[in-house]
Formats: sequence, structure tokens, C-alpha cells
Amino acid sequence: MFSPKRRKRKMLMVAVAGMISMTLAACTISVKDHDKDGNSKVDIDTPLGGIHVDEQADVRETGLDVYPGARVKPKSNDGENKSADVNISSGLFGLKVVAVEYESADAPQKVLTFYRAQLKKYGTVIECHSDRKAGDLNVSDGKNNGRPVSCEGDGHGNVTELKTGTEDDQHLVSVEPEGNGSDFALVYIRTRGKKQGSI
Repeated sequence: MFSPKRRKRKMLMVAVAGMISMTLAACTISVKDHDKDGNSKVDIDTPLGGIHVDEQADVRETGLDVYPGARVKPKSNDGENKSADVNISSGLFGLKVVAVEYESADAPQKVLTFYRAQLKKYGTVIECHSDRKAGDLNVSDGKNNGRPVSCEGDGHGNVTELKTGTEDDQHLVSVEPEGNGSDFALVYIRTRGKKQGSI
């Protein structure tokens, strides 16, 4: 049995290997490198599937409202964007990840209270703890569809994660103290196996 981290790495390696092995005939690649806001977009389509990555994620796709007064987290000093919308689709599997990071002047408990109420519409909300954002994330490999989300880590760390849904269709809010305020991420993840419908 693979650990959650090894299972995620294996799934990504399979995706990358599969896409690399595709013939370039009938393949289209579109790269929009750094628009006026410095965001990039990459679209790769082949007869066997595609990869679409957009650094300008739409928070509405997470299914959650933005905490009142929160601001999108600015890019880091090395230019790393704090949001992404990733879609990988093929006949073997599909993966969609939408993640947007915010900052707020309010304390973590206020942000967590707001999102506990938001997440209830998707089912039972569980609380996990980690030493980094999305550190307790467990994603289905397409074989455990319908398995409820759970806490996988050791329960230590100053990052609180609220999760709901199943390993193949989950919402996650990851909140970390930042000074007197909070740094938090809204994440939506959906996966599918070989014989399921589209992502």
C-alpha cells in the first residue's frame, strides 16, 4: 500500500509519462507566458488527453465564498503565484485542482468559524492539523472513489485544515497564523478513474 504522498507522486508521474509518450502528431500546444498581471496559461491537447494549467484561478470554482475583507496573497519574491487551476484528462484518469491563497487581518479562529459554516453544505466537516498548508491532503488514485476524507498526518503543527467530501471530490480550507492575522488557502480537488465520466 502506497503512502498518501507516494500515491500522489505516482499519479503525477504516470500523468507526465503518459503525456510525454504521446505522439506529437495531432497535438496542439498553446502557451500564454506572463500576461499583463504576470500570469501564465498552458494548454496541451492530444488525441489521448490534455493538460491545462492556468495561474489565474477563479475562486468560484472552489465552491466557497471569499472570507470578508480577505485579499489574494501576492506572489512570492521568486515570482511564485499563489493560485492555480489545473486540469489533467485522459482515458486513464482525470484530475482537477483549483487553489487560491488569501491573507486576512483576522485571527485564524474567525476564519475557521466562517469556513466551517461554508463547508457544511458539502457534508461532514473534519478538522486536521499539519505543519504546512495542504500537508494533510489525501487524494484518491481513482480506485477508492467515495471514501470519505480523513486526517492522515500526525496531528501536529500550527496549520488547521478543514475538509469535507470524499477523496475523489473534496473541499479543503487550510488556515495558518500570520502575525496577528491569517494566511489561508481554498482548495477544490476532483479525480476520476478510468471508467468514470469526465472531470
